[in-house]
Formats: sequence, C-alpha cells, structure tokens
Amino acid sequence: MARSSSRIRLHIDHPLGAGERVTLSREQAHYLFGVMRLGAGDDVSLFNSKDGEWRAGVFESFKRGGVLECVEQTKPLQMPPDVWLVFAPIKKDRTSFIVEKATELGAAKIIPVQTEFTQSANRVRQDKLQAHALEATEQCGGTYVPKVRDVVKFDRLLSDWDPTRRILFCDEAMVGQDLNLPTDKGPWAIFIGPEGGFSDRERAILRGLDHAHPISLGPRILRADTAAVAALTLWQQTLGDWV
Repeated sequence: MARSSSRIRLHIDHPLGAGERVTLSREQAHYLFGVMRLGAGDDVSLFNSKDGEWRAGVFESFKRGGVLECVEQTKPLQMPPDVWLVFAPIKKDRTSFIVEKATELGAAKIIPVQTEFTQSANRVRQDKLQAHALEATEQCGGTYVPKVRDVVKFDRLLSDWDPTRRILFCDEAMVGQDLNLPTDKGPWAIFIGPEGGFSDRERAILRGLDHAHPISLGPRILRADTAAVAALTLWQQTLGDWV
C-alpha cells in the first residue's frame, strides 16, 4: 500500500516513475534544503501534470543543487473536467486571485481576454499568472497545472472558436432572472466580463452564437472575481466532477 504523500509538494518538469532520479534546479534546492531544511532520508511529493504524484526521497543535497529519487506513486494523474475560464483581467491582486481560485476549482485552461471595457490587459504577465496556477496546484493537492494563455482580444478569440465547445456566458443584464443552468455535457468555457461587464456589442455577439448559453448569477451584481468563483462552482456542481 502506498504511503501518504509528503506535506511538501513540488512541480517538476521531468518524467516520474519508480527509481527515476530528478536533478533539482538551484532555486528548487534552495527551497527544499535552505528554506524547508530537508536532508537525506526526507520525503517530497513530486508531480509533473503527466505522471501523477510520486513520493521521492532526498538522494543528494548540496548548497546549489541536489537529487531526488522517486519511490512510489501516491496519486494517479487527476485531470480536471474540460472547462475553460475566459475572464477579463482586473486589478493585479484580483486577477491573481481569479487564476488561483480557477485552478483550485478545476479549470483545465485559463484565458485572459481583452474586452472593450478591460482596463488592465496591458499589465498582465502570462508568466506570473502561470506561476500562480502552479503554486495553487501545489497547495491544493492537484496533479495537473492548467495552462494560462497570453491575453487575447475578444474578437480574435471568438473568430478562432471551436463551436463544439459551448460557452456559458454570465450576463449582468439577466440579474434577478432564473439561474437557467445548462445540462448538456461536453467541453465548455465560462465567460466572465470586466468591471462594468461586457459591452452591448460584445453581449450581442455572444447572444448571437448558437453555442453560447447566457445565465444569471443571482439577484445581485457580483464583482468579476466573485463571479468567476460562483460560475465555476455552479458549473462543477451541475456538469463537472463534483456531480
């Protein structure tokens, strides 16, 4: 029987399997041996978004590097359901919050979109948001890190859209109406607008798509970060892996 995983989890860009030895980067070695004070015989949980989670022991440790050796798998790869979060970036900390919570709630891909009312798109750094997704996966016990895309313009995103992926469109104009959640299985994307919502033109485009499904998120207008959490939660409870 596999032992429980270590409380220290680390994402590794390296194949994982019984007997595999993983060479640590300088930053990883500093974290494990300098910050967490691990030494020979201590365990670390490793994952790479492909091979599940593995318990690994410290094989070698030194000031600027080290080697871990995989011992046994403690979790299989757990893929999230096929739902993307498409959201308009807002203030820096709140954008980071959206990426973190989307990761925890099981989004498979996260796409920042520049809409007509988006004010923060030029300040979004994809590498920083991807790092937030990785850290959130390490903290929540996940084994798959969602991909965070670069910011893409609303019109460009929809021009390349695969209509087999349905869109759950959170429409502020429907505040107070029945929730009207869809029941169709398959790939989905949740669209969350910026502060001020989607423009009338953008709303008309989304409403004109056969594969888009507008919904209300209740009797009150929600902040963009709250709306993202609420919409993902509702989708997971209805169509995702919480069912």
